[in-house]
Amino acid sequence: MSRKSLIFVALALACFAPRQCPAAPKPHVISFGKWISAKWPNANGRKLLDLRVRALFVDTRLKEYTTGIPHELTDRMFVVRRAFRMNDALPTENASGNFNVPHWQWQRGGWLLVDRITGHISPINLPEFDAFYSAASWYRDYAAYCGLSDDGKKLYAIVAQVSRRKPVLKKLLLGASYEIKDAAADSACPIPAWQRNPSRVSFEPAGGPKQTFAIRGHTVDLVTEEDEDEEASK
Repeated sequence: MSRKSLIFVALALACFAPRQCPAAPKPHVISFGKWISAKWPNANGRKLLDLRVRALFVDTRLKEYTTGIPHELTDRMFVVRRAFRMNDALPTENASGNFNVPHWQWQRGGWLLVDRITGHISPINLPEFDAFYSAASWYRDYAAYCGLSDDGKKLYAIVAQVSRRKPVLKKLLLGASYEIKDAAADSACPIPAWQRNPSRVSFEPAGGPKQTFAIRGHTVDLVTEEDEDEEASK
């Protein structure tokens, strides 16, 4: 047997020895559990609203709870809204000696990015997104929604992209009337409407004019009535 043949045989035998050859990456299995009917509080906590949640598993391990329908970004990535339970117990409620007795209450959270290949789950940064008042509309890797300022007095048209920390669009919706007090869930404004070819998104808040924006990668242009009339005439 030649020297080259001996080297080949030795390498082949080494690969069959335990822990000598790198193992092939194990594919991850992403799955959802059954829907569960739950309750979550309104803005002032005086009323309970209906909420449907289900578990998100990675390789049969519970990772998160989610609500709503996932949105497919690519054949590898999807986004889904998070749901979680928060302890609503007051300190005085455990003063009698019943320590560490939680009072669990369901809440809606932000959005999660799920990678089917790696099994990694990460939160998505959506600027000015309010978990109670904002409703996101997804198209490709863009999320359009009405965001609220910290004081709740200003309403913004926002388009965020998953790969960017800063929003692609953040524009104050002038003339929009909105009152947080006793407002319903997802009520900051009607869910924005998308269209493609060309990619556009329209915001139509209560008390304010409809505004449409053309999305071109990382740039945004306001679409005027003249632009729409010109395209309609073509």
